[in-house]
Amino acid sequence: METKFPQLIDLLRRFRADQRGNIGIMFAFAMLPIVAFVGAAVDYSRGNAVRVEMQSALDSVGLMLYRTAPSMSPTDLQTAAQNYLNATFAKKYGTSNVQVSATYSNLGGSHVVVNASAQVPTTFMEMFGYQNMTVSSSTTAKWGYQRLRVALVLDNTGSMSQSGKMTALKTATNNLLTQLQGAASVDGDVYVSIVPFVKDVNLDPANYASYWIDWTDWNTKNGTCSNTYYRSQSSCTSHSGTWTAANHNTWNGCVVDRGNSSGPSTDNYDTNVVAPTTSITATLFSAEQYSSCPQAAMGLSYDWTTMSNLVTNMSPAGNTNQAIGLALGWMSLVGGGPFTAPPMDPNYKYQQVIILLTDGLNTQDRWYSYQSQIDARQQMTCDNIKAANITLYTIQVDTDGAPTSTLLENCASSSSGTTDHFFLLTSADQIVTTFNQIGTNLTKLFISK
Repeated sequence: METKFPQLIDLLRRFRADQRGNIGIMFAFAMLPIVAFVGAAVDYSRGNAVRVEMQSALDSVGLMLYRTAPSMSPTDLQTAAQNYLNATFAKKYGTSNVQVSATYSNLGGSHVVVNASAQVPTTFMEMFGYQNMTVSSSTTAKWGYQRLRVALVLDNTGSMSQSGKMTALKTATNNLLTQLQGAASVDGDVYVSIVPFVKDVNLDPANYASYWIDWTDWNTKNGTCSNTYYRSQSSCTSHSGTWTAANHNTWNGCVVDRGNSSGPSTDNYDTNVVAPTTSITATLFSAEQYSSCPQAAMGLSYDWTTMSNLVTNMSPAGNTNQAIGLALGWMSLVGGGPFTAPPMDPNYKYQQVIILLTDGLNTQDRWYSYQSQIDARQQMTCDNIKAANITLYTIQVDTDGAPTSTLLENCASSSSGTTDHFFLLTSADQIVTTFNQIGTNLTKLFISK
């Protein structure tokens, strides 16, 4: 159609120059507004199509620039935006004089704003003196969750040594850490905590002098008797011996569920994140010299190297108590006791997530050896976590045909009534793909406008 436009324009010009009658002149004048209207509509339609393509190209440019923008100078950012748009848009659509501006800011949430304008040649409107029309567009690219805090609650029990599960867990976790690190444009965009669990959780023996530790039970089980024949406090004192508790600096870092020695407290401190206080013993973390103590938990951090080293050093041993791992994973997000959670910047939107992976059913906690009793405590924790608007992913690694964990299904967050945050895996290699899937969901960018 465009090849006929010059011929039509030439015809109209010749018609306008024809002096053989007033009718021709009157017709020419009558045609002018009609031609102008049709021509403007055609040119506008073409310009709008170019603008749509420009918007699509700008969206791509914004996403590409977002990850590197914090480390780029304003000049480099501008140059990169211009080069990207020239490569993806200007050459393809034959536009000229494409002007681009790109800016990065971390106020109100880190984001990149890219604006562009271009001159699009006209066809019909050219005969009225308008050779080009300007099209413009803008995009703002920012991270979908603004800022992200993730607690990794990882099963380190003895059964994880089977079927390559621990090896796969290490690979998957380090891959996930790499994903999360790559999503952060500046320090603080992403924080991660790691809580390896068995029957106990290790809160780091370096904290032995901390106020949040309860030594009552530990002192009765760890020490020496003046009569070396007796090895417990009760037998020592009952035989007139003198019991001397071991120095607390010999503690290996393990703690058990919060509560009373005889059972959970009425305030259910093992299922919530009430801060420890010395005036209420049940809120403290009771020390235990557990022989299968795992790697020490790590609070929220963006020290990616230290986190990777922690994961690499994980070793499977001990019995399963998902509940204590989950409770401490939650506390690592909100802070209190052994954990310090950095304050949240009111200029940002935050997403808090817990990822719980386990390969077995609960077998032992501080008070119980029956799965149903431990599960009941854990379900309370799950309910409290979701009520606090924290997203909870649960992953069951079942390589030996065990029943699907109803507890883990019920614990997982859900959307649209489906258990889309629960994953049942039947092989170790699925741990890697599942962590990658979750990581991809957490680190998505979006175009805000």
